Amino acid sequence: MSLAPPREVARFGISARAMAARGYHPSLPPQPIDLWLDANEGSAPPAEWLALIQTQSFSTLARYPRPDALERVVARDAGVSPERVIVTAGADDALERICRCVLEPGTSVVLADPTFDMVRRYATLAGAEVRAFPWLESQFDREALIARIDETTRLIYLASPNNPTGLAITPEDVAAISSAAPNVLFVLDLAYTEFADVELAPVALALPNVVITKTMSKAWGLAGLRVGWAIGPVELIGRTRAVGQPYAVAGASLAVAEHWLEDGLEIVQRRVERTKQERRMLESTIRRLGGRPIESQANFVLASFDRADVVADLLASLGIAVRRFGGAGPTASYLRITCPGEQRSFDRLLSALDTALAPQAVLFDMDGVLADVSESYREAIVRTAATFGVAIDRKDIANAKSQGHANNDWLLTQRLLAARGIDAALAEVTARFESIYQGTAAAPGLWTNERLIVRREWLAALASRYPLGIATGRPRKDAERFLDSFGIGEFFGSLVCMEDACIKPDPAPIRLAAAQLGIERAWYIGDTPDDAVAARAASAIAIGVRAPGDSSQSGDAALLAAGAARVLMTAEQLTELLP
Repeated sequence: MSLAPPREVARFGISARAMAARGYHPSLPPQPIDLWLDANEGSAPPAEWLALIQTQSFSTLARYPRPDALERVVARDAGVSPERVIVTAGADDALERICRCVLEPGTSVVLADPTFDMVRRYATLAGAEVRAFPWLESQFDREALIARIDETTRLIYLASPNNPTGLAITPEDVAAISSAAPNVLFVLDLAYTEFADVELAPVALALPNVVITKTMSKAWGLAGLRVGWAIGPVELIGRTRAVGQPYAVAGASLAVAEHWLEDGLEIVQRRVERTKQERRMLESTIRRLGGRPIESQANFVLASFDRADVVADLLASLGIAVRRFGGAGPTASYLRITCPGEQRSFDRLLSALDTALAPQAVLFDMDGVLADVSESYREAIVRTAATFGVAIDRKDIANAKSQGHANNDWLLTQRLLAARGIDAALAEVTARFESIYQGTAAAPGLWTNERLIVRREWLAALASRYPLGIATGRPRKDAERFLDSFGIGEFFGSLVCMEDACIKPDPAPIRLAAAQLGIERAWYIGDTPDDAVAARAASAIAIGVRAPGDSSQSGDAALLAAGAARVLMTAEQLTELLP
């Protein structure tokens, strides 16, 4: 008989604060992402700079790294002695060391809400009380900060420009806060300072109780190498060395950072100017589309949207990740969007925002979206297989559809037969399938079992708002017959069928349907991964829908993984998403 293991906290003696801590795990979109605009990373240095990593001597890799050379460069550029500088594994490492140095149970830290989340985490782990003052979409309230300081306060933390808002303070604010709390350590996080209107470091470094932190993750584009530093009073910097790892930054990272600081300034300045231009254009675009951006001084824009979670999903459908916050906090209705700093990516971002918030048309797949084919096409697959002596059920068909490249039911039937050892010619499979589906005058085919999934009135209302089109893998005669049978053909300005273009997941049918409507920005509603993949390739937003009879969560997951922004129970729920 085995006994259950003791509780983790009892077994290992884990502290209550550690047990209460939650790891930093930003949620990742289920859609395939290839443009990450959620973490504010800067553009990477030119390839020749990163090639420095490959030129490092074996001694650099084999010996423990020393940051002395980089600390001297940082000190020289800041106009301070090297003893006032510590190079760390990103600015996060410096902030965590500082919190460890000055915070403990019974102390407090004053910071803005919202701000960089890790400082709150570090303070909580140290047992300190966090006192926040609001700083969102408004002028910086210096007095609100000062009012939260008392005899327990050991640390004031401000990021300028602030993350996630992009708001900044002034040199006068820095001096006033330092003077109001001369015995409190004032940490000024300058991670985004290169993008700001005013440089605060010269004022901050002249004050006795201020320490600044900086990073090479943003303007300098080295987030993956984890290089940052703190500059402050000699005594504090000495203690931060004592409470952290002795070899925190890899030797190759130190070498690249030193060369980049020495010789890359001109390139970085050009990139910063480009980012500022993008920032202004992004704010203008968001405002035009109904969002409410905050005027930022960082390399990102924070904006409020009526349905921020929907907008984030729509952008993810086009392969773009932005930072969402959710929850019930002050940023619940906001998205933070990084300026990519590169023309092609920026053009793609603006186009995606237009497609998400101002679509010009709505395009539909037919089967499983408009037409219930559970007793027609899908039943024809089952019966065709039976003529070859093979038993196939609806679950088999749904699984095959979710795997993709299954937009042609004749080919799909042949593939299902082959998986069961039947080598059948496509012509023979097609002939048997069509005889069952089309039927004869004496024996009507399975097409007569089809029904309209959505209400005709709903289609009419939608057509009054947007041009509608269809991109289907059906033969034209089958598609037109369905539209005529239910009297809905008048609502669709384009109809692309099997004979008109390559089958999905090729994007050609969706592109052709958009061209026939004379539009560029569309949403496409389909029930299979092929539909989502085709939409993404056609620069259309994909919306998934469960076909009648399909209820598996695995099917939903397959649609999302193929690029669907959302999966709906019925196409009529589209009304809740459209702007």
